[in-house]
Amino acid sequence: MSRLIVGALVLGVGAGLLLHYQFASNREEIVAVLDTVTHLFLNLIKMVIAPLIFATIVSGITGMAKAKGLGSLFARSMVWFVSASLLIGTYGFLAAHVMGVGGGLGLTPAAGGSGIETEPVTPATFVEGLVPQSFIEALASNKPIQILVFSMFFGVALLAIKSAGGGSRLADAIDELTDVMLKVTGYVMTLAPIGVFTAVAAALTAEGVGAFATYGSLIAGFYTALAGLWAALIAVGALFLGRGMLRLITAVREPMFIAFSTSSTEAAFPKMISSLTSYGVDRRTTGLILPLGYAFNIDGSMMYMTFASVFLVNAYEIDMPVTQQILMCLVLLVSSKGMAGVPRGALVIIAAVVPGFGVPAAGVALLLVIDQLLDMGRTATNILGNAIAVAVLGRNTAGTAPQETPQTTQGRVPAAAPQPLH
Repeated sequence: MSRLIVGALVLGVGAGLLLHYQFASNREEIVAVLDTVTHLFLNLIKMVIAPLIFATIVSGITGMAKAKGLGSLFARSMVWFVSASLLIGTYGFLAAHVMGVGGGLGLTPAAGGSGIETEPVTPATFVEGLVPQSFIEALASNKPIQILVFSMFFGVALLAIKSAGGGSRLADAIDELTDVMLKVTGYVMTLAPIGVFTAVAAALTAEGVGAFATYGSLIAGFYTALAGLWAALIAVGALFLGRGMLRLITAVREPMFIAFSTSSTEAAFPKMISSLTSYGVDRRTTGLILPLGYAFNIDGSMMYMTFASVFLVNAYEIDMPVTQQILMCLVLLVSSKGMAGVPRGALVIIAAVVPGFGVPAAGVALLLVIDQLLDMGRTATNILGNAIAVAVLGRNTAGTAPQETPQTTQGRVPAAAPQPLH
């Protein structure tokens, strides 16, 4: 499958450039058709996300021997995620200043807004958005954080009942639901090469290589900084996993290709579960940590938000004190924790935050032109960061799942025999 996805990526680039330059008069119609196919694939992915998150989290919690172990795993995960966000956000801020991105452009503020619909981002709205008013509404709207919160309450309650001698049938039923959803996911993922091809072809049909020429310095600077971040993430992973880091990269290369080509972390979520399980992390542990990571551990997006904000400050030659810029980046950090599942979430958060610090809202429209090209890189980075986090945090639980016979695993995404992750 990974070869098919890589092939689809390459063909998408070639087809997109051909369509852009040979069918200029029908370009919009062609992009509309390609986008329709891409959206159909992404809708199939979104169809399985909500029940899959619910089932894997609840199954993971009820599979824990003690609630104490669950609390420890949750605490370690949150410490990792918050620390990573602070460090990576700082890295993006410093990298942008060292490279001087946007310097010398001398842009003049123009009338108008950013062209992006936003709502005021405050700590209060973020906290209120954590808890669903209705679990059914959260499922229907595909709100990962709200599904996560309800599922954790539900799982802990079911674990308490199970520990008291009841609830076993419901726990078994949810385990079966997890198996069914993974099977459905397998069917959906067979269409991944088609979704990858149309997503890449649509982007290049619309923009061609013109965006590279116009915004070359920003694109080159961002991907250079991103390469440095990848090196740092891999080094941290190797520090904990040793040679297992190479196996991890091999295991998750397919979901990373999917995320890169579709610019969607959701598209890679189902494949991430099976990839990390085949790597050797207990599926229940993956089911607990990965949804948390999707909500709180967005390494690529965090770096992009601080990097792009400095670009706008430099491009408009705004005399903003460093302390004020740091405060702006901290607000971006907090605001980003509510962006899970939001299309173009990083750009939406930038559009909502930076105008409050004197950056022209219309400047965000500059980023919108090339956001697809930048979003591909930051989304793949989000996947890599979460893969490392799950592998490191779950390394002590690898191989702890009960042994199962082939009959009990019917319909489940196959997992390789547990192996030491060091």
